[in-house]
Amino acid sequence: MTASYNARAYREYFENDFTYLNGFRRNTTRYANRVAVTDPDTGRQWTYAELGERVDRIATGLADAGVRAGDVVAYQLFNGIEFAELYLAVQAVGAVGSPVNFRLAAGEIALALDTSTPKVFVYDTDLTPGVQGALARASHTPAVLVSVGDGEPVAARGVTVVRYRDLPAERVALPPVRRTVWDETTRLYTSGTTGMPKGVPLNSMIEIFSAHDVIMHFPLGPEDKTLNMTPWFHRGGLYSGGPNPTFYIGAQVVPLRTFDADRVLDLVEEHGLTFLIGAPTNLAMLASAQEQRPRNLSSLRGIVTMGAPLEKEAALRYQQVLNPRIFNGYGSTEGFWNTFLRPADLPAHAGTAGRACTDDDVRVVRVYPDRLADADDVVAHDGEEVGEVIVRSPKCANAYFDSPDQEKSKFHHGWLHIGDLATWDAEEFVTIVGRKDDMLISGGENVHPVQVEEVLNEHPAVVDSLVVGVPDERWGRIVVAYVVTDDPTLSADRLDEHCREHPMLSSFKRPRAYRIVESLPVSATGKKLHYKATATAADEFAAGLFTAPTDSRITR
Repeated sequence: MTASYNARAYREYFENDFTYLNGFRRNTTRYANRVAVTDPDTGRQWTYAELGERVDRIATGLADAGVRAGDVVAYQLFNGIEFAELYLAVQAVGAVGSPVNFRLAAGEIALALDTSTPKVFVYDTDLTPGVQGALARASHTPAVLVSVGDGEPVAARGVTVVRYRDLPAERVALPPVRRTVWDETTRLYTSGTTGMPKGVPLNSMIEIFSAHDVIMHFPLGPEDKTLNMTPWFHRGGLYSGGPNPTFYIGAQVVPLRTFDADRVLDLVEEHGLTFLIGAPTNLAMLASAQEQRPRNLSSLRGIVTMGAPLEKEAALRYQQVLNPRIFNGYGSTEGFWNTFLRPADLPAHAGTAGRACTDDDVRVVRVYPDRLADADDVVAHDGEEVGEVIVRSPKCANAYFDSPDQEKSKFHHGWLHIGDLATWDAEEFVTIVGRKDDMLISGGENVHPVQVEEVLNEHPAVVDSLVVGVPDERWGRIVVAYVVTDDPTLSADRLDEHCREHPMLSSFKRPRAYRIVESLPVSATGKKLHYKATATAADEFAAGLFTAPTDSRITR
């Protein structure tokens, strides 16, 4: 009887109390006076005790606003204390937090609102035009709009409008919440085969395993100070050295509203930062800035990059100029990182995505035109045969929110089919060679050609288009487009104006150059062959065969 009773009690503890939020709460007492967050712009700091008290007051304010267990609270914010507080407070009230990409166009924000139907939407007033456009297009209107910043709040009929500074309740009076480790805590958005956002539900167990993974792999300890240079709405922003692992271990996070290489290097020197995390483009800019004006970076224990393989020459440069401990993680929104390239593997394995992480299974399986391969249908470990990367991990989501067709194309027998094409060798180092769906990455952001092509094809003078990426020193790749037209006067400026004004196309997805052609490469069945265009686009771009619009700057 005693053993059975104890087993049941332990199971109840594990399911109901062993949550990510309780992991944070432990630090509000054992590390009560340790700094949890430092605002580099104002110098203001919050200890774990202060942050815990703020979180509970904000959670009470959300409850007073009508938020109940299972409701969605969406927030479109820059990296900062408000983002960090909401990430925790939403869990404290038993709701689902949904960070929204602040780079999305109004139509894309509207889609996120209609899909998740949040009860509360929190936004930075610097993003007001996009929010206004989204509310005008969306079928769902949140019951409460909360504005962060000094700008004029968005007003909507029948909607409660609140300033974030007025959201925290004067007292802590949280309603009883019964949520288990299997209940959804955070819903991120990623781009799919249509290029439009789809929801990725994460539960508290995934939150914990994600934190543990970072703590193991850096390794991260309570004395560390982290700065993630990428937006926290990304899985790699929030979960890789962002609030998730940092608050769980009791370390300090330094949020950066917008990336500036010189500013980051200055902050390392001023605050004694121990870990920097960012996309490969961030590291490239850091290295250039450090070479131009060297800073004391001796406090750094490592730099972690994600989003693209590390070229051998780049890896050697970063190890020499920035820090010898350079890491490269590879994964997705659905699975976090699943392979890791460690400093000891450089430079010998530079260019690969590394090997599987501690708790992860990673395989490269064959690709079939009509079905997903089973997990044991692997390609040869020869570094030559190309297959698709599949992963299985306790950090992985196992479904999409309200996207059953997308779900079937990605999740198969407990494995996540990422969609990347790769080889692997005898030591199981994975090398990414392309995408099944031709998605490209510019500055760490996913750009799917199909979405951009659909926008271009809406122009009355465009017969058809094909979008690919070409290498760029700063952004990794930039978007360019081949266009077929029946209008000999069609110009790059006219196409650029069309893209700028389109409500469903974010600025970073806009083509930076165009080439007018008579036809596009297609298969026998008429399907566009992006890989053929990609193979020639770089040389054609370098030869000046593409025309850039008058203003082709990338704004983010």
